[in-house]
Amino acid sequence: MVETTLFPSERLSEFSARVFEHYGVPRADAAQAAAVLAAADLRGVDSHGVARLHTYVDMLELGRINPRPNVRIVRESASTATVDGDNGLGLVVGPRANEIAHAKAASAGSGWVSVCHTNHYGIAGWYAMQGLARAHIGWAMTNSTKLVAPLFGAERMLGTNPIAIAFPCGSEPPIVVDLATCAAAYGKVEIAKRHNAPIPAGWAIDRAGRVTTDPQAMIDGGALLPLGSERELGGHKGYALALSVDILCAVLSGANWGPFTPPFALRQEVPKRSVGKGIGHFFGAMRIDAFVDPAEFGRQMDDLVRTFRATRAAPGTSGVLLPGDPEREAEALRRAEGIPLVQPVVEDLRDVSRITGVPFA
Repeated sequence: MVETTLFPSERLSEFSARVFEHYGVPRADAAQAAAVLAAADLRGVDSHGVARLHTYVDMLELGRINPRPNVRIVRESASTATVDGDNGLGLVVGPRANEIAHAKAASAGSGWVSVCHTNHYGIAGWYAMQGLARAHIGWAMTNSTKLVAPLFGAERMLGTNPIAIAFPCGSEPPIVVDLATCAAAYGKVEIAKRHNAPIPAGWAIDRAGRVTTDPQAMIDGGALLPLGSERELGGHKGYALALSVDILCAVLSGANWGPFTPPFALRQEVPKRSVGKGIGHFFGAMRIDAFVDPAEFGRQMDDLVRTFRATRAAPGTSGVLLPGDPEREAEALRRAEGIPLVQPVVEDLRDVSRITGVPFA
């Protein structure tokens, strides 16, 4: 059992915001970026919270991310837009582009925004959930640097390319789908390494293309597998989804796709050539009353949730979960008790403090 230390979310968020400000990120943008990281930690997505802060610092230190981007629309219609993020923090560019999608949905019924020239945007689910209070269905996707082998391939060609969709309900909690299109997110491999634990067979291959349970073997030139892993288990489906995310986020926006997507971490391989600008995101918003009466939608969603919760449980399980249940339960616990950080993450944050001069006790 790896020991953890509990930290109040507010304290971590304040530290993150001050670190971003240290690099010239405007205060409002810094607070926004910190809020996205905090959402990941609260919802139990530890791979995308403050554990990533040092990597953002590395990129800002080297001037590889623009702290004050001029985020602009370069093409648009009543319900669509293409946004150039000016190489800004994805944690800043993403929320602005996502807001454009929801603003278009408010006026046109739906809004769809593809983004280029941006960087890692954190937890996909945060963006999808921004529509819940507006009675919108929210969509969010991003491509990322190559970590995943295509079906029948033995080298990295695709990113983890997550997809998130959030559906509001009536009185029941929302359904929030937030998944990587690979068998497991790279952050989970990193967590296994920190915990000195094996990874399940089917998550990754080593540099020779053999299935491995050693997280270090994946990191040292191996690759993640698509969602489903092998063809017989549905790996072709995860592969197809990952390609779809790359097309929507990058080919559609003018960002880099597939093996040409630039790295987020300094230790990752830099592509030999570029086919676009930065990485890409894709956001969608659907105004429910443009499709159906919102009250009726809420009633049907509540019925759907209760019907699935009433499913007879499989042996050895506690019953059916709905997408978003584990994250919601984690958030309730962590708001009350704090964010558990393993020692390597605490040491990373202390190093960030040393580099920036922002105090972290």
